[in-house]
Amino acid sequence: MTKQSLPRALVFDVFGTCVDWRGSIIREGRALNRTRGWTIDWEGLVDAWRGAYQPNMHKVRTGALPWTNLDALHMMALKGLLSKFLNGTPRKALAGDDLGHINTMWHRLKAWPDVPNGLKRIKARHVIGTMSNGNVALLTNMAKFAGLPWDLVFSAEWVHHYKPDRECYLSAPRMLGLKSADVMLVAAHKSDLDGARKAGLKTCFVPRPMEYGKAVLAAGKYDAAFERRFDYNAKDFGDLAEQLGS
Repeated sequence: MTKQSLPRALVFDVFGTCVDWRGSIIREGRALNRTRGWTIDWEGLVDAWRGAYQPNMHKVRTGALPWTNLDALHMMALKGLLSKFLNGTPRKALAGDDLGHINTMWHRLKAWPDVPNGLKRIKARHVIGTMSNGNVALLTNMAKFAGLPWDLVFSAEWVHHYKPDRECYLSAPRMLGLKSADVMLVAAHKSDLDGARKAGLKTCFVPRPMEYGKAVLAAGKYDAAFERRFDYNAKDFGDLAEQLGS
């Protein structure tokens, strides 16, 4: 890339790209098992919970559900799934506020090791923000918890459209007063990047081979290959900072 074509702002997919959602929830859940005497199958629960993510957002996109933010969609999925993964824990062992505490695990996700420092380097020369289906409260709380130094939070909640709807991607350049080509989406998911590219944004692929766990990686089901259709490919956020001259 030439210096003239550098993006002026970078927006980042969050779940999987910036934070380890699967490992974080499993670790917090196992800690709850130990302290509360539960036997919940957290690996099974978190995979099923994430599996409900796209189908529930599709219901919003198609009008089967009115606009519903991600916290509410997560809670809807949790209530429907939890009984399948109690693994011997009596349902009555969960107190009245336990469901809410479990649901906000998505607010307490840990960053991948390269992320906080990489973002600080990139922020020194560029505007940085989220471009996420997460709601504003979730993303704000997560930033505090994980040390993510966003300049601002772009959320599907602002525009009532979930990615890959074009309106979601275009909200960032519109609100920043920039052309679409001046903004770049950084993501670990190629379908997300393709949606941004169709909306005119620049794109950067950063693979996260461990997002879905060792079994998925060992089975060869994660596509980590760099591709020329993206403006940048980087092994991690430090590598991206180097490529941007930060």
